[in-house]
Amino acid sequence: MASKTAGSTPPDNLTPQQPTMPEVNKVTAGDITASLKAGFSDFLARPFMSGFFGLFYAIFGILFIWTLVWLGKIWMIIPAVVGFPLVAPFAAAGLYEMSRRLQKGESFGWIEILTVVANQRKREMGWMAFVTLFIFWVWAYQVRLWLAIILQDSSFSDFDEFLNIVFFTPQGWTFLAIGTCAGAILSAALFTVTVVAMPMLLDREMDFISAMLTSVCVVKENPVVMLTWAAIITVTMLLSLVPAFLGLIFSLPILGHTTWHLYQRAVSSAEG
Repeated sequence: MASKTAGSTPPDNLTPQQPTMPEVNKVTAGDITASLKAGFSDFLARPFMSGFFGLFYAIFGILFIWTLVWLGKIWMIIPAVVGFPLVAPFAAAGLYEMSRRLQKGESFGWIEILTVVANQRKREMGWMAFVTLFIFWVWAYQVRLWLAIILQDSSFSDFDEFLNIVFFTPQGWTFLAIGTCAGAILSAALFTVTVVAMPMLLDREMDFISAMLTSVCVVKENPVVMLTWAAIITVTMLLSLVPAFLGLIFSLPILGHTTWHLYQRAVSSAEG
């Protein structure tokens, strides 16, 4: 008589397979230059569509700062302005898709790009957005903490008074020094886990943990080059905020397109 348990053990070929991590490449300063040229070319190919994403990001920034003023959260303005670029990689999803299609020679319009952007909430990029926003929240919280510890006896009735205390008092200099160090650590951490993870999640079907680990490997394999790219992004984004956020209309699209091309150079193709 056949055993009742016969066949209860699944065959070996049903054993879950571990996902294969993408191969990471060596990149050079020349790759950054070539990616910037390609990114600028993508921007010129569709300037209005690219600029739309930059304009949307700029308007969101302006409304964000206006809301802080309206709520009387004067102390949040500087950390918000400095930390605002942290969420830029997620805002560039449409730009990555545009570069992907331009690279493949595919035609596209507004509907195709906006549909892809909207569909990202159903994919792993939604988790990456959570990671990004969480780090932004940690940034805002630690600024509030240092304000309470270092500038506990100060009051900010308006933005000018806040600037005067922060930039022209010893306590303010201490606050800036500590805040800058803490912000640099958080920014470096976020850059490391997202620099290629964001475009990779749009380009491939993979989990966000694997994408972040691949991003870490890219930075670990190319520390000097990726640090240079991080510095370019930071300086460009901060300068773009000066003219009432309007510089983002041009800088965000170019940096977004460039990030796509740098990702293509840093990570081997999924097709091998």
